[in-house]
Amino acid sequence: MADPSTYRPAPGAIPTSPGVYKFRDAHGRVIYVGKAKSLRPRLSSYFQDLAGLHPRTATMVTTAASVEWTVVATEVEALQLEYSWIKEFDPRFNVKYRDDKSYPELAVTLNEEYPRVQVMRGAHKKGVRYFGPYGHAWAIRETVDLLLRVFPVRTCSNGVFKRARQIGRPCLLGYIGKCAAPCVGKVSADEHRALAEDFCDFMAGRTGNYLRRLEEQMQEAAVDMEYEKAARLRDDIGALKRAMEKNAIVLADATDADLLALAEDELEASVQIFHVRGGRVRGQRGWVTDKVEDVDTAALVEHALQQLYGGGDGTVPREVLVPALPEPAGPVREWLAGLRGSQVDLRIPQRGDKKDLMATVQRNAQQALALHKTKRASDLTTRSRALQEIADALELDSVPLRIECFDISHLQGEDVVASMVVFEDGLARKSEYRRFQIKGFEGQDDVRSMHEVIGRRFRRYLQEREQTGEWAVPEADDPGASDHTGTPDHTGTPDAADPQVPAGPVDPETGRPRRFAYPPQLLVVDGGQPQVAAAKRALDELGIDDVALCGLAKRLEEVWLPGEDDPVVLPRSSEGLYLLQRVRDEAHRFAITYQRSKRSKRLTAGELDSVPGLGETRRQALLKHFGSLKRLRAATVDELCAVPGIGRRTAETVAAALSSRPSATLAVNTATGEIIDDGADAAGPVPDTAADAAPQTAPFQETP
Repeated sequence: MADPSTYRPAPGAIPTSPGVYKFRDAHGRVIYVGKAKSLRPRLSSYFQDLAGLHPRTATMVTTAASVEWTVVATEVEALQLEYSWIKEFDPRFNVKYRDDKSYPELAVTLNEEYPRVQVMRGAHKKGVRYFGPYGHAWAIRETVDLLLRVFPVRTCSNGVFKRARQIGRPCLLGYIGKCAAPCVGKVSADEHRALAEDFCDFMAGRTGNYLRRLEEQMQEAAVDMEYEKAARLRDDIGALKRAMEKNAIVLADATDADLLALAEDELEASVQIFHVRGGRVRGQRGWVTDKVEDVDTAALVEHALQQLYGGGDGTVPREVLVPALPEPAGPVREWLAGLRGSQVDLRIPQRGDKKDLMATVQRNAQQALALHKTKRASDLTTRSRALQEIADALELDSVPLRIECFDISHLQGEDVVASMVVFEDGLARKSEYRRFQIKGFEGQDDVRSMHEVIGRRFRRYLQEREQTGEWAVPEADDPGASDHTGTPDHTGTPDAADPQVPAGPVDPETGRPRRFAYPPQLLVVDGGQPQVAAAKRALDELGIDDVALCGLAKRLEEVWLPGEDDPVVLPRSSEGLYLLQRVRDEAHRFAITYQRSKRSKRLTAGELDSVPGLGETRRQALLKHFGSLKRLRAATVDELCAVPGIGRRTAETVAAALSSRPSATLAVNTATGEIIDDGADAAGPVPDTAADAAPQTAPFQETP
């Protein structure tokens, strides 16, 4: 635990300009990012008496070992830079967003000749009309299924559409009336585009005029005794009304707004957002936030707005309704207006329908927080108790905030791989996962494999320390030496040429985190005494003595420590044992997934896979052109050059590679006695291994 006075900057050295600051720990890792209208009073507030600080703030400043800052011109720039650094460094003591998934939206690709209705996620594309987001993709498909009866716009992929045009026959939707079948010319491109635009108008909320027009047509058909047409129009009207019922009308037709509400306690906060477009609730999303820093409701609203719009995936509406305004609200309004391209009304609803809808969003946030509290693995109190139980059982000096677990996986000694998973503060940190191939030997030896993997991992750690100068902290008698001022750096990476900036775990050249930059407080291996001894031997060979080590055996869930004859047995109801089991099981899942992918790739590999410079597309082109490997092997360089995409140099490489290898082996179908030759004619591309040609049999490989 560091003393904040050892790295406190001189008060006169801190500027009074707007800026963004970073606290780093002893390893140079960014643990907190903040912004300030004036850096001097904000940073000075962190170095008062610890008794006067909030407990979380006191923990942060005692964990930190240095502080640095970057001066910017305006508060809007500070807001943007703070968000980019939080996304890049993922600091431990900043508000953490649990829900980082993308939400599905209903998209109409008006940028294509024949627009398509589909479900899309991720960044918005130019020329595509979006509606949503929705909480679930099935909600979009239910709505589209109802509307296709009235607006039969194509929903098929480009491949299906192209195939239908080639054979002159539409797909099933074209036959049942849920697609206008532009692929076979039943409607022109202009007529199909008009259908897509009507679909967009209906989804945008302009439904009244369209329904009245359909009702008038139904009445006219009934008067003219065209009863079948009238019945079809009646069913269309019913389908449209059912689709409208799925999105309750809550506000005026012209209202486009996002409503954000919070429910919070001392430890966590639940965020809920309703997206209102054209007066209807078109989508809903939410997440749970750890209040790891001392923040009020206004600060949580600001963080939520950064999460919602900062990634560029969400469209900023004309109105953003919130329960509390950020302090100050002006820079946030200016930032949102810049993203939208026009003015944005950021305010608290005071009366009327919008206030009533905000109450509904608030109730959703409260229910989401209550549901979240019932989840055992996500409970912050439970995680803290689990980490403390592990520290007590293993007699550690402090709780293991970073746990790394290693597992070995193979199939009868083949495709031997290892996995490394990372848990921080009791939660999986998947961006830090790593996987290894065992290179030092061949065969099955879990103990030797564990020794190799642990040695490689910590050898890389020592190399990172050497490259970064061990991230040394300046001497205590020079409190201003760790400060950093200068021009804004919107990449979030410190100036590597400045000797005052500690070289941290982020590569200054690429801006990406270094792979093995952080040491764990606890190293867990999947196994018992032999695996633990192998890991301990690897650490001793590298001179690492400040990392705790244990092993978790599957049979009796015993915890083994190095050099001990008897295991540590944790109670079955222990939260610490539950956390160790989750870490071990995650390492096993990650290892076996990698091992299966390697095995699958090895079994499906063919003779062309190892030809340098030959990718999947050109391999398929060669097989399609010649029909089999036998004919391809007999082809000349000029014949290879005749294949589209194959140049002379590539042709020479392919010919040399195939001629240097023996002809493919023959496979015998043991069920029929048939010899499977790779030279047999095929209707399509011929598989380039005998095993692929007869996957249902066990082939007998005959020596050529």
